[in-house]
Order: sequence, then structure tokens, then C-alpha cells
Amino acid sequence: MSEEEHTPDDAEDGEDLRYFIRIGRIDLDGTKSVERSLSGMNGIGRRAARIIADKADVDPKATFGALPDEEIDRVVEHVEGFADENPAWLTNHRNRFYTGEATHEIGNDLELTRQQDVNRLQMIRSYRGIRHQRGQKVRGQRTRSTGRSEGTVGVNVEAIREEREEEAAEGDE
Repeated sequence: MSEEEHTPDDAEDGEDLRYFIRIGRIDLDGTKSVERSLSGMNGIGRRAARIIADKADVDPKATFGALPDEEIDRVVEHVEGFADENPAWLTNHRNRFYTGEATHEIGNDLELTRQQDVNRLQMIRSYRGIRHQRGQKVRGQRTRSTGRSEGTVGVNVEAIREEREEEAAEGDE
């Protein structure tokens, strides 16, 4: 890159750029676009990131760290209130067991909530809980021919041949 390509405007843009933007307990990359940066959080995909950017009235393709503080605050506000502003079918945790509410978990709360749900299923000894305990597939996937993590299932022909050879060798002696 030659020196002629650098303009004073580029240097000024670089100075205003915030490299990290903190939402909750998560640092997001400020050098990426709003949509890509938000989708880096657990619990927020590309679709939710686009919805958040639209509701915050922010360009989803704009660099997240270069936005003014007011726009970043609006984005943070919409991320934290995602479940309240959107229909229940768009949230990632519908019908909580104890309250029946729909919530949208993000970051570490998502993993913690998932672990609590699996532990509750295991404690009540439900079919899904037992499948989780055994490390088997839970949602009805095919297990006859795929998803085998343990060794050989079925007949081990080599072991049978070796056993027969040993018996034949003992019979000859």
C-alpha cells in the first residue's frame, strides 16, 4: 500500500473506532459489521441480528465500532429486550418450565439454561433425560446405522475365527 492511498480521513476514522463493544458480559468485535458482530454472541444468529439492527434503526452493514454511542446504546437496549419486543416464536427459550414465559437467553446464560433443562430432565427420569445420561441421540434421529460412537456393534467375525483356531489348536494337542 503506498503512502498516497492514506488520506487524513482514514486516520480520523481509525481513531474513532471502538475495537471492543461490551454487551452484558460479552465483548463484541467493533471492527466487523453490526450484523456479523452481533451474530458472534451465543443466542443471536444472523436473523436476530438483522431484526435488532432494524429495530434500533442502524445499518446492519455499518462497522459496529464506528457507530456513535447513542446508536450503540440503542442496539444494546434492543439486544437485552429482545424477548419483550418480538413474538414468542422468535425467542430461543419458549415456555419456561416454572413460569411458562418466553425468554431469549444470550451469552453464558444460554448454556447455563440448557444445562439446567437437561439436569431437570435427568432428575425426573424422563425418556429424554435417560437418553442424555446414556449419551444417545435424543430427538428421534436414526441410530441403527449412524451415530455410533462405541466400538463394533454386532458380530465380530475375526474374533470368532481366532477363537475357532485356538480351539482347533487345542484339539490337535
